[in-house]
Amino acid sequence: MDALTPNEEVALPAPFQPRSGSPEDWNLAFVRVEDYLRAHRVESRLHQIRLIEKILERAADRHAADPAQDPTVLAAEETEALMDDWFGEVLEEKGLPHERIAVDGRLALLLCDGIERWPYAFLQDAGHLPPEFVRAMRATSIRAGPDLAVSSMVPRPIDLGPITAAAGETLERVERWPLLRGLLLWVLFAGILAAIFRLTR
Repeated sequence: MDALTPNEEVALPAPFQPRSGSPEDWNLAFVRVEDYLRAHRVESRLHQIRLIEKILERAADRHAADPAQDPTVLAAEETEALMDDWFGEVLEEKGLPHERIAVDGRLALLLCDGIERWPYAFLQDAGHLPPEFVRAMRATSIRAGPDLAVSSMVPRPIDLGPITAAAGETLERVERWPLLRGLLLWVLFAGILAAIFRLTR
């Protein structure tokens, strides 16, 4: 368990002071990021504050460059980007698409029970993560198989067996000879009449 000891110093984040945007907008962004972290089972208030401060600082830098953007949207994007980078580094899957790394990372975190066993490890600097946590994450990560390859398929004749082949040949002959076809129809008709006659006797 990655718990704090009584003598361990806790580094609190510096006060968040955005250069642009209203306090109301940044308060709303704070609440959204807090809810998102809580959805990932990050219950430690101290750890939440550290992560929210880090995310909002990144969002504030982007907002200062373009104040027309919504701080809440920027905060959500920075949260996703931070998680993608972190999961990619922990699982050694950097460079994968967002959809893939997001699924792999969250699934590995859930399967190894990472939040419960190491409550301060989530989104912590990868260089300071407990080795046991990293091993557990990588052990439960789902590895995909080889990439799909394009191949050419040549059509082959379907073998339906000798009976089907014989029936097909007979039908082809009947189609080629109209007289034989008429004769077979009359024989079939006579057979049906004979069967009806026997049944009515």
